[in-house]
Amino acid sequence: MPEKALSSTNPSLLGVFAHPDDESLLAGGILAQHAAAHARTAVVTMTWAPDSHRAAELADALRTLGAGAPRMLGYGDARNPQAAPGRPRLVDAPLDEVVAALVQQIRSFRPDIVVTHDALGQLTGHPDHRRTHQAALLAVQDAGLAHLHPEAGKPWQPRAMYCATHPESGVGELGPLLEAVGKAVRAVPDTYATTAVDVTPYLAQKWNAILTHRGEVARERPLPGILARLPEEIRSKLIATEYFTRLTPGPTKGDPAQLSI
Repeated sequence: MPEKALSSTNPSLLGVFAHPDDESLLAGGILAQHAAAHARTAVVTMTWAPDSHRAAELADALRTLGAGAPRMLGYGDARNPQAAPGRPRLVDAPLDEVVAALVQQIRSFRPDIVVTHDALGQLTGHPDHRRTHQAALLAVQDAGLAHLHPEAGKPWQPRAMYCATHPESGVGELGPLLEAVGKAVRAVPDTYATTAVDVTPYLAQKWNAILTHRGEVARERPLPGILARLPEEIRSKLIATEYFTRLTPGPTKGDPAQLSI
């Protein structure tokens, strides 16, 4: 029988994101919130090599958020051949291989909650985001089954999985800003966003984590760069709420596996 997550008022949280900076942009507030409540937190990053400049920036961001050391799978970025020279792109790697690597991370960390990208791949529909969503969804299911990936450690079943998302009503001024630099804007119907977390108490921490991704802040098109050029009032409004879709299981009264502590 798979081991079960221990009941706790402060559930442990594992983020699974495609690129360095996704963790800060999409879930920096809840990572900081959980760490402040002395819950265990960590982040798996699917792309970029552990010896790249973005790995060093990621380490700074995770330190700022209290989320431990980077856990990088080292696949190539679909749109940047310099991300991991000699390694396959995440979108080209066999899905079973990627799932097995994530199962190992889940069984090693033993989280109550896993947070990842939504099926759309966030607003811009990045293929690495979509691939990460697919792999994480399968890995959360597989991790609790002893007959699957036995080499990856003892079974562990997370209590819940949340997908970071953007409801149509929550896009606001971010939509035109992305369109202005030639990016797509894809949002889910409001009913898909089951959870909205006000991370205002952790806003400074979240923004500082975003700023550690210095290479992206310095560029025009990436979201960190877009946010850095905005007045503080507008930027704070855009990043003060984090939205999620809960996939497993449905919320119940007293359920410890809730994002908001």
